[in-house]
Amino acid sequence: MLNLDLKRQFEAKILPFVRQPAQYVGGELNMVRKDLSQVDGRLCLAFPDTYALGMSHHGFQVLYSLMNGIDRWYCERVFTPWDDMEQQLRTKSLPLCSLETFTPLSEFDVVGFSLQYEVCSTNLLTMLDLGGIPLRAEDRTLADPLILAGGPCAQNPEPMAKFIDAFVTGDGEPSLPEICQNWLKFRQQLIDSEGLADGEAGQRQRAEVLAQLAASVTYCYVPRFYEPEYNDGRFIGFRVTRDDVPDTIQPSVITSLEDIPLPTKPIVPYAECVHDRIAVEIMRGCPWQCRFCQSTVIKRPLRIRSVDTIVSAALESYRNTGLNEISILSLSSSDYPHFEPLVRKLKETFGPLGVSISVPSLRINEQLRSIAELIGNERRSSLTLAPEVARDDMREQIRKKIKNEDLFEGCREAFRRNYESVKLYFLCGLPGERPVDLDGIIEMAETISRIGKEVRGRFAKVTASVSNFVPKAHTAYQWNAMQTRDYFHWAHRYLRSRVSLRSVQIKCHDVETSLLEGVLSRGDRRVGDAIEIAWRNGARLDSWREHFDAQRWWDALQEAGIDAEATIHRPYELTDRLPWDHVNIKYGRAFLEKEQVRADIQLRSMANAT
Repeated sequence: MLNLDLKRQFEAKILPFVRQPAQYVGGELNMVRKDLSQVDGRLCLAFPDTYALGMSHHGFQVLYSLMNGIDRWYCERVFTPWDDMEQQLRTKSLPLCSLETFTPLSEFDVVGFSLQYEVCSTNLLTMLDLGGIPLRAEDRTLADPLILAGGPCAQNPEPMAKFIDAFVTGDGEPSLPEICQNWLKFRQQLIDSEGLADGEAGQRQRAEVLAQLAASVTYCYVPRFYEPEYNDGRFIGFRVTRDDVPDTIQPSVITSLEDIPLPTKPIVPYAECVHDRIAVEIMRGCPWQCRFCQSTVIKRPLRIRSVDTIVSAALESYRNTGLNEISILSLSSSDYPHFEPLVRKLKETFGPLGVSISVPSLRINEQLRSIAELIGNERRSSLTLAPEVARDDMREQIRKKIKNEDLFEGCREAFRRNYESVKLYFLCGLPGERPVDLDGIIEMAETISRIGKEVRGRFAKVTASVSNFVPKAHTAYQWNAMQTRDYFHWAHRYLRSRVSLRSVQIKCHDVETSLLEGVLSRGDRRVGDAIEIAWRNGARLDSWREHFDAQRWWDALQEAGIDAEATIHRPYELTDRLPWDHVNIKYGRAFLEKEQVRADIQLRSMANAT
């Protein structure tokens, strides 16, 4: 049931004074409504960034549909408010509420956060605070909702461990319903036997229920039962404080993607979002094992959906939304084993309806040579590719085995099909990177631009987007140091100085943001203090350039006693215990160690290459 009183207060006191009020009112097409008297539990899915980004995230829609498909649960949504909305909420003393029923976050049974980007960590604190929930897990009682978190950033949960009750790793479809149901059951059992206490007694009650939760499944990590230990200021391991919780955490894994329903009634936002299209996940996992890529490691094993399932779900989604673009999603869509039959069937089905097909994640292989013919060019004028590096020996090093001739021929065919521009994604600062690797980025971009001139009579616009490499948890490069601030600035200047064609543009990711990402993704539990200090000093929406203040973060890290330089620039030894070692992945650490040793051998052979 709708909280009419709060809704009216929002309409009268808040919405006239904020930008894009439509993102705060709910009521969108396909939003789920349920009778609260008919549900046992309530979950609020929380995305720690703006509505425009959160509503564009396919996984968010998947979990929303999944949980609302359970009769006795009601799943609602909340996003990080913009700064003007936060100010209005604080000034008017009103809580952050769900979009479906205008219910304050503190009144839910579970609040589940999707942690997609480390730099958004303070957004989570903003949402907890505005929602009336204590920031630190240790300060909560059973009267407070379970604060649950999953997503890529849960692969190293330690920087956020002080604020999260439980982390879940692996696939969310089987894990989220079970965790929510177990929490409801264990909490109610304790309340029935003891009553609901407050203060320290209430905190002890919460700890007991959380211990039951941690013991009930293999993929639930409750940080309060794992005490970090340090030697000479460096993390050396954990001391597990209870016998009834597991020593290490296993990922939740679904064996058959085909058996997991796709969301076919996705919410259609009224406010402008980053992506305005139907998204269909065709495959989970990746057949390749690139050493820099965290996603390919944490999404193992490879699982696919059938062509008929994909097309049927896409058609039903179209009928339920009216959107005129369908995006087929995976880590490497052109590696889907039935890629050509899938695209042809999608074109056959949706072409007469005026619906276009997009494939945002293309691998550079022989399939790329025919992609322009398969997809066509009814709406798009740009081809997006991710070669990551430009030289063959560096490709061998990162284990991304692609061929330039496939890339160039794919671009040539795209230009023949009236594509006008190409966007390329590269990494800067990889282990063993040399000036010749940077030269290769420019050579590749300019070669593609010249191919455009050969085919279309004018140089094609080519944008090389260069990201600064951050060694992530559970990758073969997790032991490596990150490059320095000075190196990244030099490399960016060098790249721009090598460009000779006006049709080629180099866009480099902000160095300070990348360095902060390195601290937040590689740090241990002590980094949580710096996150809270930065938040209290005004850090908000730091993934948005206009809000990011790097100095505020470096000051916070210093105040918390964190050596940021050592965290990101000092490599780990293979024998070191890493802050995320207790969170397991498919194949495990032994596989990664083997890959790191192989990478080191290859780097030594590359060192003198020109």
